[in-house]
Amino acid sequence: MDNNTVLVLANPADPQLKKLAALPETTSIAVGDTAEAFARAAAQADVLFNWSESGPLFREVFTMCPQLHWVHSRAAGLDNLLFPEIVESPVPLTNGSGVFSPPLGEFVLGAMLYFAQDFRRLIRCQAAGVWETRDIEEITGRTVGIVGYGDIGRAIATRARGLGMHVLALRRTGPPLYSVDPLIDGFYGPATRLEMIARCDYLVVSAPLTPETRGLIGAAEFAAMQPHTVVINVGRGPVIDESALVDALSTHRIRGAALDVFDAEPLPDAHPFYSLENVLLSPHCADHTPDWLERAMQFFLEQFERYRKGETLLNVVDKRRGY
Repeated sequence: MDNNTVLVLANPADPQLKKLAALPETTSIAVGDTAEAFARAAAQADVLFNWSESGPLFREVFTMCPQLHWVHSRAAGLDNLLFPEIVESPVPLTNGSGVFSPPLGEFVLGAMLYFAQDFRRLIRCQAAGVWETRDIEEITGRTVGIVGYGDIGRAIATRARGLGMHVLALRRTGPPLYSVDPLIDGFYGPATRLEMIARCDYLVVSAPLTPETRGLIGAAEFAAMQPHTVVINVGRGPVIDESALVDALSTHRIRGAALDVFDAEPLPDAHPFYSLENVLLSPHCADHTPDWLERAMQFFLEQFERYRKGETLLNVVDKRRGY
């Protein structure tokens, strides 16, 4: 597939756009952050690349393009991008799943160690000039449960197994029928999630936000947790019922939480999470390595080569399921 027209939804000043020069010379590229920027090129567009992650602009430009063959989103999460027109369209949609998984796996590992070693206490004592010894915990031999066992979940499982942890996984489809994953000690389905949650020392949410996962971890799930359980969310904020989480933390029903995603972002001023001592906050940047944007652009370029050669694209989204 040569002589392609590619529309890139982005601020033209973004430095990563320079990498688009690696596309074949026969490729026509239009870049802009308004629908007007694509008025001429939209009718011939073959590929639409949503680099800006703007849902409204994405929808407007998509409806301007009658001849699209492929749409790609820089982000892995798609909960604000699956508008009816694209869901109903036969045009394949791919996303950035997998590009950001390694640093998210490291964030989860760091969060578990943060609570096991009680780093907040160490920092507090150091700042106060207090010499206070105390026993710490190992995470070796502890159990971590992963809610949403996709690419991020596997990155977490790989690192947890490397430290000798037991790993459980919750999947929408339940236990696999014909294969065994060496990283996982046990699979659970939605109907048995309370059984899994009750076994966990650490519960990690890495699920996408869909109608089925919204509020998946709520009051009943917190009631099933052990008092020393730590909840870590690197998926999407609304997968956890935020009010139920605040209640579980403020009443010390659970030990703590490490959160990279929230219902509202930025987190509103005076939100309870800011003042709770048993919460570790990350402002939705746990995967922002110095080269995270370069990685995302490089993945698009590799995907484009597959598209141009007629090869199977990676990360094709089931638009009705939302991932």
